[in-house]
Amino acid sequence: MAKITYVEHNGTEHTVDVANGLTVMEGARDNNIPGIEADCGGACACSTCHVYVHPDWVAKLPPREDMEEDMLDFAYEPDPDRSRLTCQLKVSDALDGLVVQMPEKQI
Repeated sequence: MAKITYVEHNGTEHTVDVANGLTVMEGARDNNIPGIEADCGGACACSTCHVYVHPDWVAKLPPREDMEEDMLDFAYEPDPDRSRLTCQLKVSDALDGLVVQMPEKQI
């Protein structure tokens, strides 16, 4: 289990425990965290679970795969270094303490 902090665009923080094996997106959905819409349900077919990963965590995450890179092209104001799709981030003990911030909107 990992403790993950989701930060809304307005600065409101939500820190929740997310079970290993789920995705960061599922953790947000299951805990009713606003700002992650996940329209495709986690199939990496949209960009509505886009977040900005805290700078301290960027290098600790696995690299983006090609499909995630392609979908990030459709995200709202993607950051070349910090943007990730939460449906592509599997939760493990290694993600304990992860902090992600939602963009102003999802598109």
